[in-house]
Amino acid sequence: MVRQYWTVLPYALYGERVAKIADYEAESSPWSPREAELLAATLQLLQQHGYERLTVDAVAATAKASKATVYRRWPSKGELVLAAFIEGIRCAAVRPDTGTLRGDLLHLGDAITEQAAQHSATMRAVMVEVSRDPALREAMQHQFLDQRKALIESVLQQAVDRGEIKAEAITEELWDLMPGYLIFRSIVPNRPPSETTVQALVDNVIIPSLTRPIS
Repeated sequence: MVRQYWTVLPYALYGERVAKIADYEAESSPWSPREAELLAATLQLLQQHGYERLTVDAVAATAKASKATVYRRWPSKGELVLAAFIEGIRCAAVRPDTGTLRGDLLHLGDAITEQAAQHSATMRAVMVEVSRDPALREAMQHQFLDQRKALIESVLQQAVDRGEIKAEAITEELWDLMPGYLIFRSIVPNRPPSETTVQALVDNVIIPSLTRPIS
């Protein structure tokens, strides 16, 4: 069944790194079950054949729907692909609660790396389409970037509440640092991020930036 292709959570076990995971709550899907099946079919075909060879005909045939059904909801191929990408990684947008800032950041980094490895070709296509279409840029901002920023904000706020860092140490640049760097490494050929990459980013860059003395 097509829908099973994406509903499996991307979190396997990350070794001993995840000591405690609590209160995971995935974002609810904005799509109907039928729309979700169409998006799952789109993502499956993207990963199998790439953006250039993706056709609405193939999506409709895979999901056993009509082209009119697809176009009625997503008038352009770019809109369809962006929606499929966001829906495909929706299950990863959950807040970890390992009990420490380092543990939370490592878990987030692993999740981002896992998702980026699965969807690197799709992300390249999405970036191209978003750069061409202001409406897609706005959708990308509100449906993807803003929600991921809120996720990282909640992780950092938990650390503030636990007394690990001071609120004044959090800067605008930190929102983008982890996902931005890991996604960049994922879409650049021959430089995929690894668990070691995540550890280095967290231990050598992010945590020192958050715990340095504030003048």
